[in-house]
Amino acid sequence: MDNPVTNKLGVHAFVWTAGWNRQDAAYAIGQTAELGYDLIEASVMDFTTVDVAETRRELERSGIGITMSFGLDGSMDISSEDPDRIKRGERQLAETISVARDLGATHLCGILYSAFQKYAVPPTQKGIENSIEVIRRVAKQAAASNIILGMEVVNRYETNILNTAAQGVEFCKRVGEPNVRVHLDCYHMNIEEADVAAAIVQTGEYLGYFHTGDSNRGYLGSGSIEFGRVFRALVASGYAGPITFESFSSAVVGQPLEGILGIWRNLWDDGRDLARHAKLFTEAHLKAAQEAARRRPTVLG
Repeated sequence: MDNPVTNKLGVHAFVWTAGWNRQDAAYAIGQTAELGYDLIEASVMDFTTVDVAETRRELERSGIGITMSFGLDGSMDISSEDPDRIKRGERQLAETISVARDLGATHLCGILYSAFQKYAVPPTQKGIENSIEVIRRVAKQAAASNIILGMEVVNRYETNILNTAAQGVEFCKRVGEPNVRVHLDCYHMNIEEADVAAAIVQTGEYLGYFHTGDSNRGYLGSGSIEFGRVFRALVASGYAGPITFESFSSAVVGQPLEGILGIWRNLWDDGRDLARHAKLFTEAHLKAAQEAARRRPTVLG
């Protein structure tokens, strides 16, 4: 640990704004840069509002990078057995990769492998195979622009495909493309994993993107997640990718995301204070984890 890994730190755009028109983009990028973050994660629900050229200018003026995330809706579910829905989903993924390329994004993450919704039935083997085949095809397009595709592992109420880190690793192995990685989020892991730290370490080289967020989706440290163990596991695993803070307020995101995610009570009303705290919290925990690893390399918690 003489030369500890320096992860790029990011903040999700929904801390600042729900949209991504020119004014939204300028505000979110400016706020993120002022607080000293390395990148902003843009999660765009409506791609017709994105002014790619202006966003790139704002990023260049501010000197920060960008990643992207989104989820397919039910009409584009590539894990279905409906050929029309699969075609629409693959088309949407291809179009989104093109936007990510034009923005200079390094990662495109989220629920890319199924619909972003609560399912009433388990996935079928054929549906999983359909998803893998589509991701394998679009991964080649993403690789041409050096974009990592992050398969976000989320809780059971947001997909029926990838709910645990182990499922994410197995999915990526079956896809077999080096730029298809696991995207872990400690909010979701807190719901689904028996041992969050062990799951992070076991994901190993397949880990490509990481979200921080507490159990209540408020200020980091205000919920029940054991962040000391989370960051020690990230350091122990040698993870060198982005660490991005994600939090939601219904005052910012509105519908339909407010309903999809069940954001019924707000735990913050000042996004700038929230994001400033998240950066300091993350830096302190990373430093502590690096010191722990340097002194006791095999200890996670």
